Amino acid sequence: MIETNDIFNLLHNAVESKNLGRKISLNDMATHLGVSMRTYQDWKLGNSKPQAAVAVCRLLCELDDDEVLFVLKKMKKLFGA
Repeated sequence: MIETNDIFNLLHNAVESKNLGRKISLNDMATHLGVSMRTYQDWKLGNSKPQAAVAVCRLLCELDDDEVLFVLKKMKKLFGA
């Protein structure tokens, strides 16, 4: 079974890959997410498990690939990214 820290590690690595392998510090990622570095570090280490993250991931897993892309594109617009 996948753990919350696995999700955050996968996403962190994906963001680094998108940036051509440039390492992103925990502090930079935390700032980008709007949380403290300690909170993000706890998420990555599995010391804290934000239930909302798990719920969102489970919902996304219920969708087909094209539906996931549609939802993510809509979210991207809402976040202004």
